[in-house]
Amino acid sequence: MPEVKNELIAGSMPWMRFNAAVENRKLTVRSPKNSFFQDIREASRKVGDMRYLSEADFQVLALALELKGNGLSPVIVTDDYSIQNVANKIDVDFTSLMTFGIKFRFKWILYCPACYRKYPPDYKFKVCEVCGTELKRKPKKKTRI
Repeated sequence: MPEVKNELIAGSMPWMRFNAAVENRKLTVRSPKNSFFQDIREASRKVGDMRYLSEADFQVLALALELKGNGLSPVIVTDDYSIQNVANKIDVDFTSLMTFGIKFRFKWILYCPACYRKYPPDYKFKVCEVCGTELKRKPKKKTRI
């Protein structure tokens, strides 16, 4: 997952730990097969988290799905609620470091806080097409996990 390293701040403690783990061969950097990205994009679109995931997030989720498909039991370690939401959707285990993690899987909807127009969660623009106000999101549905 080369993109994961790119998200780390050079010289920071996480960056140094990442590099040390790679150098000591305790961590292998690996990219998922392209075929798993489409499944992740579809799952993230369905729950409404697609626009909140980075390329590194997609790589982590796609690799976890690939490993699961190979009969392994991957666990994603993250405090990112969008990653947790999608991981839950694709039935991949996750755990948190600093937070309690999600208790519900959300399906999001975008809306305009000024004119209250609603948009699908995968709407590609960040502003309302009617009034130009920046869009926000809110849960449309939540399911206990």
